[in-house]
Amino acid sequence: MQYGYKLSAEGFDPKELVRQAKLAEASGFDFVEMSDHYHPWLDSQGHSPFAWTVLGAIAAETDRIGLATGVTCPTVRYHPAIIAQAAATLAIVSDDRFTLGVGAGERLNEHVVGRGFPAVAERQAMLREALEIIRLLWQGGYRSYRGEYLDLEDARVFDLPDRLPVIAVAAGGPDAAELAAELGDGLFGIEADPELLGAYRDAGGSGPRYGEVGVAWAEDEEHAVRAAFASSRWSLTGWKVMSELPNPVNFEASARYVREEDVAAQMPCGPDLAKHVAAVRSYEQAGYDHVVLTNNGPDPDGFMDFFTRELKPALLD
Repeated sequence: MQYGYKLSAEGFDPKELVRQAKLAEASGFDFVEMSDHYHPWLDSQGHSPFAWTVLGAIAAETDRIGLATGVTCPTVRYHPAIIAQAAATLAIVSDDRFTLGVGAGERLNEHVVGRGFPAVAERQAMLREALEIIRLLWQGGYRSYRGEYLDLEDARVFDLPDRLPVIAVAAGGPDAAELAAELGDGLFGIEADPELLGAYRDAGGSGPRYGEVGVAWAEDEEHAVRAAFASSRWSLTGWKVMSELPNPVNFEASARYVREEDVAAQMPCGPDLAKHVAAVRSYEQAGYDHVVLTNNGPDPDGFMDFFTRELKPALLD
C-alpha cells in the first residue's frame, strides 16, 4: 500500500505547491498527485498554474517521492503527441518517478481552446485514440496515425526514458475500467467502489489502482468543516455535473444550496484519527493499493504533521 498527497493546484500558487511537495516527501508520503487544470473550481480558490512546469520543478527539488498527474485530458486542450512528449521528459528528469494519470476531462478546462466539449461516448472514444497515439509514439521512431477524432503526422518523441511511465486511466464506470485494463497500466478512481475495481480486474487489469479520498484536518472540527465548505463544496454536486460545467461561476451556482453539514457528512473533518483511518480503509477495502489523501482543511503543514505522527502509523499498524 502506498499513500499519496494531493497538491491542490486550485488553491495554491506554484512555488507553494513545490514547497508542499518537498514537505510531503519529508513527511513520509510515497507520492504526490496534481490535477492538470486550466481553471480552478471556484474563483475564490484563486489559482491554477501549469501542472507540467510545477511537476518539473518538484522533480528537480525532490529525491524520492513519486509524481503523478491526477488527471490529464490528452484529447482537446492537449493533443496526445504533446502529452507523450511531456510525460517522457518528466519521466527522465524525475529518474522514473512519474505516473501519467489520464482521463476524458471536464468542460471547465477543455472548452478554453474553442473546440467545444463532446458528449460522454465521444470523449471516451477520443481517449481511446489518444492512448493509442501515446503508446505508438513511445515505441520510438517516426509514427503516423489516422483516427476518427485524432490524427498524428510523421511524429517522433526523441527523448524516451529507459522505463516508460505507468499510465493510470481514470474510470467512473465499467466501460472506462475496461479501457484502463486494455490500454492503461493502472486505474484511477475517486470513489470507494468495489464494483469498479472488480470490472477492472475482470477485464484483465492487474496494475496499480489509485483512489482519491477527501479529508479535512484541523485542530478542531469547526475550522475543518468551514475550510472544506469554502474550498470543496462544489464536489458534492457529483461527477455528471462536475464534468459538464464551463466556468467557476457555474460551480458556484451549482453548489448554492450545499450546506456545511452536507460537507461534514461526506468527509472526515477535524482531528479525530479514527474517522480519517476509516475513510482511508474504505478505499483499501474496495481494492485500491495507492490512496491519495486530499486535505480540504485550512492547514497543509498541520495535516502533514498529523499524517507523520498519527495517521500513517495507524494505517500501517
